[in-house]
Amino acid sequence: MTPTAAPESTAATDSTAAPDSTDTHCPYCALQCAMRLAPEAGGDLAASPREFPTNGGGMCQKGWTSAELLRVSDRLTAPLRREEDGTFREVSWDDALDEIADRVRALQAAHGHDTVAVFGGGGLTNEKAYALGKFARTVLRTRFIDYNGRFCMSSAAAAGNRAFGIDRGMPFPLTDLAGADAVLLLGSNLADTMPPAVQHLGGVRERGGLVVVDPRRSATARLCDDGAGEHLPLVPGTDLVLLLGLTHVVLAEGLADEAFLAERTRGLDDVRRSVAAWWPERVASVTGIDEGRLRRVARRLAAASPSRGGAGAYVLTGRGAEQHVDGTDTVTAAINLALCLGLPGRVGSGYGCITGQGNGQGGREHGQKSDQLPGYRMIDDPAAREHVASVWGVAPDSLPGKGVPAVDLLMRLGTEEGPRALLVHGSNLVVSAPDAAAVTARLDALDLLVVSDFVPSETAVLADFVLPTTQWAEEEGTMTSLEGRVLRRRAALTPPRGVRSELEILAGLGERLGSPVALPTKPREVFEELRRASAGGRADYAGISYDRLDTGEALYWPCPAEDHPGTPRLFADGFAHADGRAHLVAVTPSGPDDGVRDDAPIYLVTGRLLAHYQSGAQTRRVRRLRDAAPAAYVELHPHLAARLGLEGTEDVRVTSSRGSMVAQARISADIRPDTVFAPFHFAGLGRVNTLTNAATDPISGMPEFKVCAVTVERADAGASPRTEDLEEVVR
Repeated sequence: MTPTAAPESTAATDSTAAPDSTDTHCPYCALQCAMRLAPEAGGDLAASPREFPTNGGGMCQKGWTSAELLRVSDRLTAPLRREEDGTFREVSWDDALDEIADRVRALQAAHGHDTVAVFGGGGLTNEKAYALGKFARTVLRTRFIDYNGRFCMSSAAAAGNRAFGIDRGMPFPLTDLAGADAVLLLGSNLADTMPPAVQHLGGVRERGGLVVVDPRRSATARLCDDGAGEHLPLVPGTDLVLLLGLTHVVLAEGLADEAFLAERTRGLDDVRRSVAAWWPERVASVTGIDEGRLRRVARRLAAASPSRGGAGAYVLTGRGAEQHVDGTDTVTAAINLALCLGLPGRVGSGYGCITGQGNGQGGREHGQKSDQLPGYRMIDDPAAREHVASVWGVAPDSLPGKGVPAVDLLMRLGTEEGPRALLVHGSNLVVSAPDAAAVTARLDALDLLVVSDFVPSETAVLADFVLPTTQWAEEEGTMTSLEGRVLRRRAALTPPRGVRSELEILAGLGERLGSPVALPTKPREVFEELRRASAGGRADYAGISYDRLDTGEALYWPCPAEDHPGTPRLFADGFAHADGRAHLVAVTPSGPDDGVRDDAPIYLVTGRLLAHYQSGAQTRRVRRLRDAAPAAYVELHPHLAARLGLEGTEDVRVTSSRGSMVAQARISADIRPDTVFAPFHFAGLGRVNTLTNAATDPISGMPEFKVCAVTVERADAGASPRTEDLEEVVR
């Protein structure tokens, strides 16, 4: 290992870095906490936090234990091929890639290019995400590519594009939150999912201005205690109605920033008419939030807005507000509220979406989404096709057209008209997809499933071929944080013998399939090509280089030239629509798709735990994290528990129209009596996504993870996985 500078500091060097340490970023969420990897006395690497704007020198338990991922006992180090008896056998790389290429070639010869599909992930580096999209469209020439970011950010992305003309989840630095007088946070449990981010809410809590919207009294909702703010425990799936009610109060009580609306927006009249139907008393009857609290929150936000002399206000959304069949409209309503208050485009105020996955922002900008090309260009735009095709050295008309969003793609797998082969990179669909049992059945119906991963995830164990890949501290590359800031990932150690990067895997397959384009295997070379492909696009990285990042520059896209400083704050001089204005769009509630009824009278909501991340394929392999949260559970209110005759140690069975899960009951007054909660990190009997609904938002394609109707009953004894048999569940 070689010495590295602190790339995000204002200085080009860091005198505190040990000579054998490596400065990089956490492999988990989009906060991308800065960390240092250095060997301990025994020689193993250990992680420690570095000072950095987003994490402020802090790190959560996932970050502290992240180096343990580098030495998990079941690390994959050789390609695996499934034999006729269902077992796996190690094979050489040449044999694996030769056989995969032969089977892909035969399937496409018989059924066309679209018979092979690609599924990516929001944790891939920018370089790998870019290469995957390029591979799909130039080597496979398939239109069927999408990724798990469709489950995470797509509704906020669609709403941002609709309102602002651009999608950057947080169009300002996270540190800006510290000076606000009010922050409205809808559907995000930051205290558990991104603990170091909570420090940026310290100022607004001191001023009593934090408002958290969540059916549960989560760790984040508890930050509102003792006069720090207000928790609104609304009925699940009614976030949109709540936002319409807040906007109604702002407009009806003369609290809007009329000058801002006249100068910088369009569409106000339509929004004014639409929210007129959502007076506070009606909103209270739907959301369960009484009209007095609704008015108090609206007035608090207005008082904090710059137009009324406040220090600033923010409206922030997370998955709890977005993962619904009307998720795009819900985020649109949040943006409408922010615009009515005159917040976006002003320093110290605004609207933002809290990105979840490590590269959830960059992963959707460079070609993994079914309708996009690098630079956030749209694949059905002739000019975009011509630009990217010229960088790739192919004819524009050779590029396939628009594909379909993730859920649609998954449900087509193995059907008569759908793809017969799937290549998976950076995703664990068996645990993370909605209606997961149906998705698993579709994977089983494929003629060919190839999974690239560094551990045998639940999806990998279903594959025909498993290809062992490098992981975060073994590779170079870039990530884009929740702020739109591009960061350097650095290799701290050499990968195990027999492991290859996705760039090498794609190049090897491309060569065997007669690729008409070059597929570089060095991340720096890929990034240089990405810069050219993104130039002039909405997500323009043309001016960002490894050299600039390595000198310590803080570079936020768009950054169109090497002498451009980057854009930490968007919209100061105008919005990205051709008219320079933000567009207010009238919206109407339409969900939930699977609402409570007589035979399913309880709401189910899902979410994350402090100890785990995404499908848990990584964190369930870290002993300290598994000890902290060894298995799934079902949180329910004491009143519901009493109705069911539960004392809090029993197993319960939760059932939707799609299937059941079994887990231990956990009784808590921190949840509504009509609602149960389960975390989504677990497999086996505790897999909550067996229950969740694959119905999707018609605009974004995002599935409705966050609410469905269920029954709850006492389970049979011994039906739930326990700590001692979790090893078997993981395997």
